[in-house]
Amino acid sequence: MKLGESQVKSVRFNRLVASTALGLVLVLSGTPGQAQSTDQQIDAAIPVPDTSLPPPLTAKDIGPTPQSIPAPASAAKPQAPQSAAAQAKPEPEAAPKQDAAAPQAKPEPKAAPKQNAAAPQAAPAAAAPVKSASTPEAAPPSPTGDLAVSDKLRELIDGKLSHFISRKPDREGVVAYYKAHDFKPLWVSNGAADARAKAAIAYLAQVDTVGLTPSEYPAPAFSKATTAEALAEDELKLTESVLTYARHAQIGQIHFSRVGDDINFKLDPPDPASVLAKLADSGDTSAALDSYNPPQPGFKALRKKLAELRGGNLSNSQGETKEEPKQVRVPAGPILRPGMRDVRVVALRKRLNVSGDKANPLYDQTVFEAVKAFQLQADLGADGMLGPNTLRALNGTHEARHAPANPIDTILVNMERWRWLPRKLGNSNNDYVVVNVPDYTLTLMHDGAPLWKTKIVVGKPGKATPMISAEMKYITVNPTWNVPPSIIENEYLPALQEDPNALDRIGLKLEQRPDGTVRIFQPPGADNALGRLRFNFPNKFLVYQHDTPDKYLFKRDKRAYSHGCMRVQDPVQYAVKLLSLELPKEHYTAARVESMYGDNEININFPNPIPVHLTYQTAFVDQNGKLQFRQDVYGRDARMIAILHSGDMRVADIAVPRPPNTSAKPVRMPVGMYSRDGDGYGEGYSRGYRNGPSFLDFLFGGGREYAPPPPRYYRPRGFIGPRANDNGHYMWR
Repeated sequence: MKLGESQVKSVRFNRLVASTALGLVLVLSGTPGQAQSTDQQIDAAIPVPDTSLPPPLTAKDIGPTPQSIPAPASAAKPQAPQSAAAQAKPEPEAAPKQDAAAPQAKPEPKAAPKQNAAAPQAAPAAAAPVKSASTPEAAPPSPTGDLAVSDKLRELIDGKLSHFISRKPDREGVVAYYKAHDFKPLWVSNGAADARAKAAIAYLAQVDTVGLTPSEYPAPAFSKATTAEALAEDELKLTESVLTYARHAQIGQIHFSRVGDDINFKLDPPDPASVLAKLADSGDTSAALDSYNPPQPGFKALRKKLAELRGGNLSNSQGETKEEPKQVRVPAGPILRPGMRDVRVVALRKRLNVSGDKANPLYDQTVFEAVKAFQLQADLGADGMLGPNTLRALNGTHEARHAPANPIDTILVNMERWRWLPRKLGNSNNDYVVVNVPDYTLTLMHDGAPLWKTKIVVGKPGKATPMISAEMKYITVNPTWNVPPSIIENEYLPALQEDPNALDRIGLKLEQRPDGTVRIFQPPGADNALGRLRFNFPNKFLVYQHDTPDKYLFKRDKRAYSHGCMRVQDPVQYAVKLLSLELPKEHYTAARVESMYGDNEININFPNPIPVHLTYQTAFVDQNGKLQFRQDVYGRDARMIAILHSGDMRVADIAVPRPPNTSAKPVRMPVGMYSRDGDGYGEGYSRGYRNGPSFLDFLFGGGREYAPPPPRYYRPRGFIGPRANDNGHYMWR
């Protein structure tokens, strides 16, 4: 059936209305989120109506009775009244029919969701936005995000911090750091251990290279933490291990009080909050952690030798593996001197690798110089002749007697003792003195290098030279020797009970002050036990360095004979070197120092005190890069190695109570317990009593005239022999 023009227009209009209504229904029938979609989504959801025109009508379409068919609008103009009447009647009737037919399109909005689900191609532009907007709950906040970890950190630090951080100072530092950083994790990022944490864990696993024990610094397993609370706990566990390591690296894992009562250092542990802040700001976690180890070259040299020993070999100073040649033994025999011919010289040339003809048996100048150089290196008398001591050293017995049973343990405890020393050894001019007791040497350092070195005599076992750091403030010329109270109480008072003339024999005097304290002293002079010079660095153990009239002891390899003080082999040269640093404009010389000798004390004050470090290095690396071992004179190595292997390392860094130091406590006696003789004190205490009870009355019982026993020879404990001039005064210090 052919349609008229008006019918065609009506169909087009209805089709446009229906398609627009369908698009709006599709958009408005979605979720509230869809109703608020963008204009582009709405436009994409509305189908575009078909606006193409049908082909124009022809004569065939009109047929033989054109009156029965409405004319086109262009043809209706001449017949306006008729066309208007003709159009007015069908359009009102057609509109209701179209409206009646229009509800056929209304069910489509109900079917639209089914079509979108079953056939998304019907509205592809609307399908994607609808799906993404309808699923916001698919990506909830991560339960292990940084904010969640921060919240858990806050809870743990506020409530259960002691479960993770054992030491109170560390807990205070942790609270200070995390509060200042709003509880932001230091070791966690994006729900896992970050690069900083991995670097710290890797470093703690290899701290045996710096002489510490890796098992003391356990690392948490961040990979097993699946919740914010577990991550926060691992964060605090790693913080605990890092803080413990930093403290041990800086001041030691064994507290010196567990090793001996005669050790005293001012330890300076790192501030926990500063440690964490330093790691947070550092771009190199390993370097930041390593910086807490001692910076001194002596420590670093031992660290290198430790690695070489654990690797199965030692290296020379260039880091190359060094193969020790098979040692040539020199046969025993009489002393060899320059100019002598002996077949043993051939072995000597090979042993010392003397240049020239190795088969030459002549003890010439070349051999003499080689032997002298060896003697200097072996700390022997450098006379250039092959005697029994030099022969033993050449054949290895000199060094073998110092070799420890376990060199690695010996290196470990020596590295530990480096941690007790101050980080800065020198004064503002980088001058300082180092005493190495087991090596029996004193070295004056200037600007990081040895300026002068000498032999010393140190305390004997039981009267050990202590381990301390102090400041040398002045030199005393013509010193008075004030006997330490401990020696007065433990040695001289018992000696006086046996022999009232004992003090006279060794040139000492006794006096009692008004408060009852007893003083025993030796006035300045050539016979003084301290010699002519004393080097003073005040300390709680009342030890110092001084001259001595007994020079023969310096010829011995083992020189542990004093009561704790250090006797210097060449004190005049020592004074000149010190004064050249302290008072360079004064131009002190040996002659000028000796010109000050007399009977009165003279003090030379230092404008810039020089630190003095009394150390105990049984393992060290010499200037030639060779690892040296010395005898454990006082047993300090043995005690520390026992602690290392005891299993009590968790408490080894905690100080233990020590008995009070009574070495400086004055000896008190009842006032008037001895008589005066003349103008001075203590001149007649062994010659009988005057008026009233005397000092000897107190010692031996009073009430009767004292008759001294027959003189007898007395040698106080520590006696080392008569002076060279044999004047009857026996010097024993």
